[in-house]
Order: sequence, then structure tokens, then C-alpha cells
Amino acid sequence: MIDQFITDVVEGLSKEQKTLPSKYFYDEKGDQLFVNIMNMPEYYLTNCEMEIFSDQSSALAQLIGHETSFDLIELGAGDGTKTVHLLRALQQSYDFTYKPIDISPFAIEGLLQKLSVELPELKTEGVAGDYFSALAKFKKINRPISILFMGSNIGNLTDDKAKKFIGDLSQSMKPGDKLLIGVDLKKDPSIILPAYNDAQGITRDFNMNLLDRINRELDADFNLEQFKHAPVYDEQMGEARSYLVSKSNQSVAIGKANKTFHFEEGERIHTETSRKYNAKLIRELTSDHGLTIFKQLTDSRGYFSDFILEKQNT
Repeated sequence: MIDQFITDVVEGLSKEQKTLPSKYFYDEKGDQLFVNIMNMPEYYLTNCEMEIFSDQSSALAQLIGHETSFDLIELGAGDGTKTVHLLRALQQSYDFTYKPIDISPFAIEGLLQKLSVELPELKTEGVAGDYFSALAKFKKINRPISILFMGSNIGNLTDDKAKKFIGDLSQSMKPGDKLLIGVDLKKDPSIILPAYNDAQGITRDFNMNLLDRINRELDADFNLEQFKHAPVYDEQMGEARSYLVSKSNQSVAIGKANKTFHFEEGERIHTETSRKYNAKLIRELTSDHGLTIFKQLTDSRGYFSDFILEKQNT
């Protein structure tokens, strides 16, 4: 994994618009910082999807469940705080195994330990690693699946990559299998931007930890005092973008890559994009892959939606 980390960092910092992959936010410290982000008052996404999962859990269970024994697979499971409401509702009427997948082994270990206490009778099989490698293993099991991809994680991808991602998911699905996609809806910038630039500075620390991780793991010498967190929201594109901006002309050496990169004062490193959606965009992303929207659940303020799709016969 360290070799891929080096490759991705060097490739990203070598571009004209420097970038760093957002997947590297999530080391042990990053995991905890993201949990803190989800609990921020400004980060409405968590509360909105939590409202859907807590207040509409019975409806969700009926939409996600299958008549026969099935696997409930969650991509990017995190700490499972929202999912536990659905799991409780499903346990009342359905026979299923919960299979959370997360790139972070810390997240999977913590989630399974938590569920063993809260839902001791729940059948679980956690996987730490890449989504599609894990899905390939699950695909060999000949029974229905329902996939959860929550938290507007799809919004971290460009539209082209999101469409490919959904296409790859569809390839892992059989007719009748189901997919829930949670998305942040387009709305006023005054609501969106504080979620990525909170008053406590947690989102700043989350982004800065990416540089700190490169320092620790790749023997780099980023001076965190010489960078600032600077998110923006492009209302026309419906994209919140996070940047780390160099405060001065400076050079940064990455020892394990044997590379040095120069930054001009004001030069930006793009770390993450968070796309905002509506039903039309979701149909455009999914319709070419044999997936049909059959239900959309929304929180009481209309900020967030969970779309439930079903794989059709092709």
C-alpha cells in the first residue's frame, strides 16, 4: 500500500493543478476527525440522513429487504451510527447478513465491536479493503444483495467517474438486487459552505492531516503552518471543493519518493470535491446501467435524499 501511496502523491503533485487523493484522509487520526466532522452542527448531511434512517427505518427495511436470505453490503461503513437503525428494522422481519466494507481496518474493527454489543444476534462479516475486490468475493455467493452507499460519498467523484463507479457496481449486481445511494441535494450556498469550513476548524484539521500523514509515512517535510484550508462552493456546477493553499513560495521534499515539489504563494492543492445532486442527475448517472429508481426518501427539510434503485433484467 505504501508504494501506491507514493505513486498517487507524486502523480497528484506533478499536475499543473496539484491534487492529493481524498482516500488518504482516512488513517486512524483521519477516521476520528471525520467522526468529529459528522457531529459538527454545520455538517447537516449526517443529521439529515440520520433523520431518514431513524424516522423512516421501517419503510427503508421494506424497500431494501428481500423475501429470501440476502446480504446487506455497506460501502464505506464508517462507525455505522445511521445504519444501526436500518439493521434493527430489518432484524424484525428479514434473514440477512450485514457485510460492511471500509478502506480503514480501524473503522471495520470498531464497527464490528460496537455491533456485537448493540445487536448481538446480528450476523456480520466485515471486510477492510477496496470496494470492488470485496464485492467480487461476495458476487460468488448466489443469493440476493442490497448495497448501501451512503453519506453522499458518491459526491466525491466527478460525474464521469461516478457513472463508471455505478456501472461497476451494477456489474456486481443481479436482476432484483438493490442499491441505496445517499446524496446531498442542491441548495443555498450559505447552508452548504459551512459544512466544509466550520467554526471549530475540524474540517481544516481533517484536510491538514493529509499533509501530516505524508510527512509521517513518506518522510516529507510539509510545514503545516505554511498552508491554509480554503474550501469554495461553485453554485453553477453544484460542487463544494476543498483546497490547501500555500502561504508562501516554498519547496517540499518527499523523502521516500526522492522528489521535491515547489509551491508558489497562493498555489492550491485540490483535496476533495463534494457534488450536489437532484433526481435528474441521479437518473443520468444510473439509467445506462440497468438501474431504475423506484423510491426517493428525503429528510423533512429537503436537504438530503436516499435513492433506492433496482437492477433490471438486461
